[in-house]
Amino acid sequence: MTQTSLILRGGRVLSPSVAGGFAESVAFVGDQIVAVGSSEELDVLREPTTRVVDLKGRLATPAFGDAHVHAISAGLDSLRCDLTGIRSRRACLETIGAYASNLAPDSWVLGSGWAMETFPGGLPTAADLDSVCGGRPAFLPNKDHHSAWVNTLALERAGIDAATPDPFSGRIEHDDAGNPTGALHDGAMGLVSRILPETSPGELFDGLRAALARLHSHGITHWQDACVGTAGDIGIADTFDTYVAATNEGWLTGRVRGALWWDRTRGTEQIDYFLSRREIAPTGMFRATSVKMMVDGVCETFTAAMSRAYLGAPGRDGTHRGDLFIEPDQLNDAVRALDAEGFQVHFHAIGDRAISTTLDAIEATGRSRWGVNRHHIAHLQFIAPDDLLRFNRFGAIANFQPLWACNDPQMEELTIPFVGQDVSEWQYSIRSLLDRHTRVAFGSDWPVSSPDPLQEIHVAVNRMLSPRFGRPGTNETTKPFRPDQGLSVSDALAAFTKGVAYVNGDEHLLGSIEAGRRADVAVLSQDIFSIPSSEIGDTTVELTVAGGAVVHGEE
Repeated sequence: MTQTSLILRGGRVLSPSVAGGFAESVAFVGDQIVAVGSSEELDVLREPTTRVVDLKGRLATPAFGDAHVHAISAGLDSLRCDLTGIRSRRACLETIGAYASNLAPDSWVLGSGWAMETFPGGLPTAADLDSVCGGRPAFLPNKDHHSAWVNTLALERAGIDAATPDPFSGRIEHDDAGNPTGALHDGAMGLVSRILPETSPGELFDGLRAALARLHSHGITHWQDACVGTAGDIGIADTFDTYVAATNEGWLTGRVRGALWWDRTRGTEQIDYFLSRREIAPTGMFRATSVKMMVDGVCETFTAAMSRAYLGAPGRDGTHRGDLFIEPDQLNDAVRALDAEGFQVHFHAIGDRAISTTLDAIEATGRSRWGVNRHHIAHLQFIAPDDLLRFNRFGAIANFQPLWACNDPQMEELTIPFVGQDVSEWQYSIRSLLDRHTRVAFGSDWPVSSPDPLQEIHVAVNRMLSPRFGRPGTNETTKPFRPDQGLSVSDALAAFTKGVAYVNGDEHLLGSIEAGRRADVAVLSQDIFSIPSSEIGDTTVELTVAGGAVVHGEE
């Protein structure tokens, strides 16, 4: 046997290889697990050059995955004007002003992360930005990247005024006089993002390095990047070449499946382009073998496609239900064509009408194709009861972002009042799908929300935020949202490990600590199987191993 390169010993190693499900030690040769067992058994594999880490009783689990993340974009955002976690209008403006003051006079003020609940009605204004940007144009997407906050100079440069019509799949907010207020939703973001300065290759490399550091710090070593390609309509740069270069240069320490961006203004003629990209990255650490399709928007901007009209603005007349970004016939044709070429389809679907339409498209591929390419639907906020059985029937994987399943202000102020209490009970039905034998995977949608799987597991189990992450004493940390949908710790962990590995076609490599698997392991500060579930969110990752190398933490 080749010399053992690393041994983790003296802990609780989660593994199906031993009776009871927990071993004491795991040994690696290069990037592969070679043995799992007791510390005494594996000590015989030690060589003079073997690195040995004493787990000191800590829990070691398979490294986490993330089934829906915008890694490079999130890393890039963290290096710009980062408004993540800021909970007041004043603090947002102070942060923007401080950032802008260090820029050249005509530079764009770029960044993201503001929360809709920070502003009245979820709508910031251009006038506020004008007061702190020092005469510079500004473009700042919110934390879910479905709305952008722009100032007057940005509106002028883009030619947006009272006469500008709403674009396809988007909306411009106007005041009572008809003038744009500075908030742009979904497709309307492209009116400004298309005139932004191009992000340089160097900036994208910096974004990827920042993303690797952040994801590894949370025990994440494998993921699906939910937007790899030109997505100018929502202001996201093309990161395909960045991943390819990092792979070729040998510094991509995460295993990535990229979802190529589907341009919803075009049709199946773009599949030839996808095929050419897949030829460049068909296997290895980065594979461009999935395609991302946006079927609708988000509930908070009334762009999620619902079966029933929204209550209140802009649905006061009782007719506005949101829009499908891709018409059903076009979606069916596109999914059949992509499936026939062996592409997995990664759908964004929030509203129940969008989810039902997406399931129809998967069904239309034909019974012999169901489950073959592992199509998955992300977000899944509102699932109509009649659709719960259709996921397993058609082999559709449910890709949830569990951190959102809580009574935070976005839920209480910007969602439930506009859909009604009855439809609200359709939200984030994770337990219901698992009970119906649906495959479930978890992701973060970072930078939309935190990439920390332990915070997300906390919500998946408790259906509320941990006090360490949320606001103590408020509904988001004390009042469970649909507690009947809570999961066991084992099921939640499996969705972040085995579930992600399955989505990415890596179940033979990742998601379990067994001999022959890739040497990807996370060591936690607490044993989440033995502590009260209310303490899961207090847990951190103290050591991350990716491909047999320690990429985060110390011994």
